[in-house]
Amino acid sequence: MMGVMLTLATSLLLTGGCLSVGPDYTQPNPSIPTNWSATMSAGVTAAPASPETLSRWWAQLNDPVLSALMERARAGNLDLRQAQARLRAARAQRGVSQAALFPTVEATAGASRTHGSEAAGSDDTVNLFASGFDASWEVDVFGKNRRALESADATMQASQEAVSDALVSLFSEVALNYVEVRSSQVLISLTETNLTLRAETCDITRWRNEAGLTTQLDVDQAKLSLEQARAELSTLRTSLEKAKHRLAVLVGQPPGQLKELLAEPKVVPAPPLDIAVGVPADLLRRRPDIRRAERQLAAQTAQIGVAQASRYPDFSLLGSIGLESLSLGTLYNAGARAAQAAANAAWTLFDGGALRQTVEVQTALQEEAFGFYEATVLTALEDVENALVAYANEQERRHALQAAVQAGQSAFSLARNQYSSGLVNFQTVLDTQRTLLSVQDLLAASDATVTSDLIRLYKALGGGWTSHSLTTAAVQTNHSGGMP
Repeated sequence: MMGVMLTLATSLLLTGGCLSVGPDYTQPNPSIPTNWSATMSAGVTAAPASPETLSRWWAQLNDPVLSALMERARAGNLDLRQAQARLRAARAQRGVSQAALFPTVEATAGASRTHGSEAAGSDDTVNLFASGFDASWEVDVFGKNRRALESADATMQASQEAVSDALVSLFSEVALNYVEVRSSQVLISLTETNLTLRAETCDITRWRNEAGLTTQLDVDQAKLSLEQARAELSTLRTSLEKAKHRLAVLVGQPPGQLKELLAEPKVVPAPPLDIAVGVPADLLRRRPDIRRAERQLAAQTAQIGVAQASRYPDFSLLGSIGLESLSLGTLYNAGARAAQAAANAAWTLFDGGALRQTVEVQTALQEEAFGFYEATVLTALEDVENALVAYANEQERRHALQAAVQAGQSAFSLARNQYSSGLVNFQTVLDTQRTLLSVQDLLAASDATVTSDLIRLYKALGGGWTSHSLTTAAVQTNHSGGMP
């Protein structure tokens, strides 16, 4: 049997007819809808989304401070650095797997002196000098090493997609926290204005009380309303500082380092008038988490071949060439040359079914990876549908709140004038003022929510990652059987 296996290894090596056992990877083709089911809001279309627009979607908000924060985050975010380090490790591991396809060559040199025992009949002293090269090569007859390299390639590419996915999440988090900063500043400004109005109302009630036109109850109610607004102001300032601290951490700086950049209050950046979201099929090429799941599936499929190849014989070729001499002076003479060659074969005949079960394990893991890929696709579709619904409905809500604010301003102005003239009681003033302040806060929050929903929509579409070069030595390897 050994002679047959050696003959097989030699013939396969010479003819280049090495096998690759295990399944060949085929890119999955999930069933996805042709169009979005959500109703598009004004300005949102299913036209193809421009890669340039998606790669720097925050530029559509026309906010220089936000753009500067994005660049800082890209350069300094610590989570992104960790993802990049994992990518470098995956590249190095791919190199380790590739090295297994080539022979291993070692250089050797040595010298020894042996002195025999007189009792053993020889008390001679013998010197031995040697130098040479040893080589070994595992002949990849059944493709175990090639499948391992295939798996390492896909794993490396999955790590690359993980960096892209980290960018998508990072940019959306920076933008969302920036919106929170601007929203808090707007709400603080609005509350400070309301404090002035409530203070004026409080003065009016005090004057009317001093004139005997109203009771102390009106004065106390006005003061209660004033202090409630002042208490709310402290809460808003806390939220503002927390959002600033979070932004600083996202860009890789200690909390408090962005106070100067964000000191000047500004409004929440408004969304663009026109937004193209493409069709559902675009997500398969665009979303990094889908691309990563597909590469993980490819890597796990190759691992089945590695496990199956372990059930077949292993063949290796060994050889050495060098010089040996009893004297250092004659080590490099022609007569000192020595050589050795050998071929080995090993085959596990009985292991209690361990190798067969290993194949079952890898097959089950491949099925799990396939299920994860399908779930990732469905989650991506859900993210976009939810973002479209939220963006459309929040715009309608904002329009209604704008009308409510206009009506509330008119009602409060009329109620306060009538109260000053003694035509209505103070409770009417309080009710209209509270209603106005409430809808003003809701409108300011809705402005922020509309922009935040747009940010989540761009995140769901996988926007942001193509604007970043993963490393200086970007991988150019094509995805074997994978997505372009």
